Amino acid sequence: MTDEREIENDAQKGGHGKSRFGHVSVLLQEAIDFLAVQRGGTYIDATLGLGGHSYEIAKRLGRQGRLIGFDKDTQALERARRRLQDPPPDLKDDWPEIELLHASYADVGERVAAASADGLLADLGVSSLQFDDAARGFSFQAEGPLDMRMDPQAELTADQVVNQFDEKDLADLIYEFGEERRSRRIARAIVRARPIRTTAHLAQVVSAAARPMKYGKGIHPATLTFQAIRIFVNRELDDLKALLAESGAPKVLRPGGRLVVISFHSLEDRLVKDALRSGAREGRYEVLTRKPVTATGDEIAANPRSRSAKLRAAVKLE
Repeated sequence: MTDEREIENDAQKGGHGKSRFGHVSVLLQEAIDFLAVQRGGTYIDATLGLGGHSYEIAKRLGRQGRLIGFDKDTQALERARRRLQDPPPDLKDDWPEIELLHASYADVGERVAAASADGLLADLGVSSLQFDDAARGFSFQAEGPLDMRMDPQAELTADQVVNQFDEKDLADLIYEFGEERRSRRIARAIVRARPIRTTAHLAQVVSAAARPMKYGKGIHPATLTFQAIRIFVNRELDDLKALLAESGAPKVLRPGGRLVVISFHSLEDRLVKDALRSGAREGRYEVLTRKPVTATGDEIAANPRSRSAKLRAAVKLE
């Protein structure tokens, strides 16, 4: 879990690159290369975020092309919309049709016609926009409410998990989604400290309970607990399973279409790897990445968030 601790800690610290749009997409060139964007094609950005990958896809599509973006986060959708409405001057008359949807990528099979897409990209995890806003409650580096919802309209919040779940269920989810070996000790400490209303208070409680654990240098003891609660609140692994299932990405991709997924921790990467290998055995995919593609030293230096990114790609067969 070293990679996971490092990437979550970098993200919590806001360790990401900047551009004129305030964000640098991880493994941007590699993702575009594996998508092999065709002029006039239809492409899905399943995790729109601030639109960094989408912008590069759109530049290659031309006016006959189509781009469909999904995101749970209404703030991200609005920021991406503004970004995608501002094409480079030389492409203003050659910009594709763009459709942005407030939805999870788990719904891609229901929202996109079967066998209609030439490529689908999913860049998993939490965006810098979400981490950097203390009011969203994702970061333990700043005082904020226990929220952690990617979709502000979702019902379940981190506050409910922290203050209402019984000790066993809390320990189980911290262990399952955080791979945190001190989950029972942490859950006990959380229950005893209730009510916990802020991210800073939760981080303090977890840090005290997890102090005997030897974490990597510079890794905050609350990292894995925050990760676990966030994944649970947002159903991240369930949504990923739905995207990878037969009724998700394989359904909407046409033969020859590309699937590209960037993950940031072992739980996600394991699901992607297993899905692509299973698809290859069943004749559904040809896997393009024997091993995951990772960031170069230069990208890591410029954008620490890329350190734990792993890209896997496949082509849908007939």
